[in-house]
Amino acid sequence: MLRDELKQSRVFRGLRHLVGRAVADFNLIEAGDRIAVAVSGGKDSYTLLLLLEELRRRAPVRFELLAVIIDPGYPGFKSDEVADFIRSQGVACHVERSDHYGIIAEKRRPGSSYCSFCARMRRGALYGMASRLGCNKLALGHHRDDFIETLLLNQFFVGSLKAMSARMLADNGETVVIRPLVYVPEDDIVSFVAEAGLTTVSCACPMQSQDDLQRRRMKLLLRQLEQDIPQVRNSLLAALSNVHPRHLLDPALRRDEYLS
Repeated sequence: MLRDELKQSRVFRGLRHLVGRAVADFNLIEAGDRIAVAVSGGKDSYTLLLLLEELRRRAPVRFELLAVIIDPGYPGFKSDEVADFIRSQGVACHVERSDHYGIIAEKRRPGSSYCSFCARMRRGALYGMASRLGCNKLALGHHRDDFIETLLLNQFFVGSLKAMSARMLADNGETVVIRPLVYVPEDDIVSFVAEAGLTTVSCACPMQSQDDLQRRRMKLLLRQLEQDIPQVRNSLLAALSNVHPRHLLDPALRRDEYLS
């Protein structure tokens, strides 16, 4: 369990406030929810789990948490260590073992993205697991900077104006995906993990993917922009909630205007 003094620290209270704000703004948690929390062993998912458990203990409405782990079969991934940490926090845990590693090695086309293939398989496995375990929601650990970097990646490399959603219905038509860390800066997560003395577990991915390199380029770009525009990250995140369709070029957004 988190130490009481850690729960009163400035960093943790700040994180808790941002998650509470996201829950209120996007109606992420409702009475009676059974939420599967995807935990990989990394800093983001550990922080998400601890914040949601603290919120569950303090919230005026009752909801359940079930931590879920996808073990992709990567050599060296220590899913048992992740499960032990989760249970030490008093949270129930389910581990799903798979052969994603073997499937990706066999099926991936030469030159295609290893990371994207893995992410699609992981998402499908998480949706299926949440449904089988009776969870109506799936919580993912994407933070503020993930939203912003994804926005830039799609604009620069895909030619699409999109990022992520704080709350959305999954492709299976059943599970609601929520991202409670939408307002949380990555630097605050790093500070919390250091302050709490958490030992994270590597995903043991065997590839250095092109996707990861591109995301690193976005991180570097944002750091450079911050030198002249300190609030650039907050501005970019705010832009996702301040859309003006009349000033975009997508014909589908202007169809009614054309017909009038």
